[in-house]
Amino acid sequence: MRRFLPVFVSFLAACAGNKAAPSADRVQAIVAAPDRTPEDRALDAGRKPAETLSFVQLSPGMRVAELGAGAGYTTELLARAVAPDGVVYAQNPDVFVKSFLKDRWPARLSRPAMKNVVRVDREFDDPLPPEAKDLDRVVMYAIYHDVTYLPVDREKMNRAIFSALKPGGEFVVIDSSAKAGTGAQDAKTLHRIDEQFVKDEVEKAGFKLQADGDFLRNPQDARDWNSSPPAAGERRGTSDRFALRFVKP
Repeated sequence: MRRFLPVFVSFLAACAGNKAAPSADRVQAIVAAPDRTPEDRALDAGRKPAETLSFVQLSPGMRVAELGAGAGYTTELLARAVAPDGVVYAQNPDVFVKSFLKDRWPARLSRPAMKNVVRVDREFDDPLPPEAKDLDRVVMYAIYHDVTYLPVDREKMNRAIFSALKPGGEFVVIDSSAKAGTGAQDAKTLHRIDEQFVKDEVEKAGFKLQADGDFLRNPQDARDWNSSPPAAGERRGTSDRFALRFVKP
């Protein structure tokens, strides 16, 4: 019996990290919250927040981190999903904070829906503070491609994410897809990345691919144009995007 105990404990830990997916009614209530901003609502058609929250599988009380939180569109959704007792560590590097987020990030953090969000100003190499441990989820939304051309040690970053998660915790990566076999060569110019390239790097850190989602797929996308918000214009939110959910064994 004793020899089976470690296996049983690991099984329980995995179950704890993979709580049941939120109900469709709860997800819709989060997205339909009347105090969400008009600016956020305008992005919903392209970002598909209900499908995203269902894929991330959040429950109240969870401990979550978002890396490259940007101006906080996804952060606020995560915060609402884990409220009232959960916490979201929202990380941005110095280059983000001092440039396009100088005013937008403080304004977002002042919103009542963000009261359970901890601001984290750290670099991607070492993205989380010591207290951000035993996390249930870590999310990177349209950011992984950026860390390939910024001065980031991605192996170190992925190991840090792995270490911060509890056994059974999950790492969700969503990004615009580049053509197969192109690796990260289009990351800076087209703001896209090869899906298999991401899988290989994340799995190298010890993660196992648990699921992939097709809710942001667009087979009509030629994947030859710049998907970044300033450059995409009217095509913003229409790029073919992959959604990958990795688990820490």
